[in-house]
Amino acid sequence: MHNCFKETAETFLSSTGLKLPVDYTVDVDKRKAILKFVVEGDAVKAIELTEELAPKLLENDMDLHFELLSLHFIELIRSRKCTEALEFGQKKLTPFGKVAKYVEQLEDFMALLAYEEPEKSPMFHLLTPEYRQNVADSLNRAILAHANLPAYSSLERVIQQSTVVRQYLHQEVDKDSYPPFSLKAFLDK
Repeated sequence: MHNCFKETAETFLSSTGLKLPVDYTVDVDKRKAILKFVVEGDAVKAIELTEELAPKLLENDMDLHFELLSLHFIELIRSRKCTEALEFGQKKLTPFGKVAKYVEQLEDFMALLAYEEPEKSPMFHLLTPEYRQNVADSLNRAILAHANLPAYSSLERVIQQSTVVRQYLHQEVDKDSYPPFSLKAFLDK
């Protein structure tokens, strides 16, 4: 439910007889729709739905708002709508240029305009599905936090904690006894 896999969670719950905490059912369909729009590259629609579901979230979280606006800019470039991208950048992204932490990112986004084939530019990673997924994950965590729910699932927290403990043990005890945690290696056992 944390990552909007409602059907999977319902199937799991029905087969185990467990009950789902009511908190997680709140707006899962809307969150799923929002995340789908982000992963598909429709940041404008994602912004609209986010403002409906979590009013003032983007107003209060400049980093997230910047990520979503940047995603729209990138999608315009991907669609070869460079004039429209430039106009959008001047109108919506320019205010972020006054904040030092956004300047380098803005330069990377604007550099995409210099390439006929942005997929072959040094900033090609901005055009990848992984970039979209990272933005979707950030947005999901922010929406959950806005609803006073945990930003990370219990499983993610356990993995994060075990990774930190293993790293600490590796540094303190014996360099060879505790290799870094690998989910793939763990699941292969």
